[in-house]
Amino acid sequence: MLDFSKVLLTVDYDRTLTGPNAVVPQRNIDAITWFMENGGTFTVNTGRSINTFGVHMKTVPTNAPLLLFNGSAAYYQGEYVYTHPINLDMWTVLDQVAEEFPELNLEVQGLYDHYLINEKPEYVAFYDAIGWHHTSAKSGDDLGPFIKFALFGKPYKNAVATMFACSDEELAMFNRAEARILELWGDQVVTFRAAPRIIDVHAKGVSKLIAARDLQAQLGKKILVCVGDAENDITMLDGADYAFCPADGVVADRYETVCNCADGAVADVIYEKIPEILRKHP
Repeated sequence: MLDFSKVLLTVDYDRTLTGPNAVVPQRNIDAITWFMENGGTFTVNTGRSINTFGVHMKTVPTNAPLLLFNGSAAYYQGEYVYTHPINLDMWTVLDQVAEEFPELNLEVQGLYDHYLINEKPEYVAFYDAIGWHHTSAKSGDDLGPFIKFALFGKPYKNAVATMFACSDEELAMFNRAEARILELWGDQVVTFRAAPRIIDVHAKGVSKLIAARDLQAQLGKKILVCVGDAENDITMLDGADYAFCPADGVVADRYETVCNCADGAVADVIYEKIPEILRKHP
């Protein structure tokens, strides 16, 4: 019988734990359950908020705090363990971003809700179709702690996968927007790109890796294993003891790969890779 008690496994959610259709393969769920039953510690390490991940909490088994907002917060048993707000005036930032990039969707991802700043019909339809609760907000509204804001492009269809299809023109626009944000506030914020048409903005100094390493230290786990697929996972993967990527991941050329995400990439890591790792660490 394998003993996984030395291992903390943290994995990205979209296109790592899920397939491209946003559904978690049953093979992953079965593997995670078996991993935890045999002493392993598992959690999701995602850029998502509790508002967008919370609907999946009953589907995905975990036994450690969820690492949310690209490491800006941890959430466990119905409460936030910690948060790392952006040290800037929220509306000074949001008003300027909205003025300079009116064609992009601007939202604040709060602790319990998403707030649409420049609400447009296509974005409302997108949120409604994928089941994300949202509230319209205007300059000066109290939205709670300034944990994260995000920019994303006009949905081509009502599915998260629409954020991964990007023309050269759009990519150049998103690159300009990211560069401008860092030019203005780079001493206080860090940006992540979970997909070509998404810019996530967080407090300087946070990352998926820092969140995972802090959790590892708190739990006293010897080995940190991480799985991810996209640009915002790079720091986590680079800093893990062992890192893996689905074969169809955006950054698959940089890391050891397992099967495609739709086929149960996390299950491959649990069934095949972690036993190999444990043989190196008796």
